[in-house]
Amino acid sequence: MAGIKHLIQCHCILPQYKKLPDPVFHKFVTFSTIDEDGDVIPSVSRCNNCGVVHKIVDFCTSEFIYGLEDTFAITEIKDLRSNIPEKILQILDDNKCDIATWQQVDDILRNEEWGSWVILSKVALKGSTQIKQLTIDGIDKLKIESHLRKDEIVG
Repeated sequence: MAGIKHLIQCHCILPQYKKLPDPVFHKFVTFSTIDEDGDVIPSVSRCNNCGVVHKIVDFCTSEFIYGLEDTFAITEIKDLRSNIPEKILQILDDNKCDIATWQQVDDILRNEEWGSWVILSKVALKGSTQIKQLTIDGIDKLKIESHLRKDEIVG
């Protein structure tokens, strides 16, 4: 089974957008595992802004689950640390990676999907995006690269 990171929209609004006439709802990255038919295996994830728990039911689709904000049943970074080798732990810590990236790395290691890569960080520049990625070719075979991707909208 493979996995993928995707965005989920919450009902909360970041402070800088609260005064807009059409508020922009917060979106956060989550990681989902995909079954052999290409469907998302349902899971739960916590909004990194307001803490509301979401049941992930499909790509970019969730249902709110109220009243579980204090649950310990949701995977956190500290739960994944023991599954990940020290060299990779240091890279994830140094790059202040989110829970979705930790879950993606854990998935790659557990399924030995060598040659897979994860985005550690990215920043938008005028018409381009600078991406820093980690390629995992084996437990001890790692490569960190930066790429400048030209962003064009073809219309």
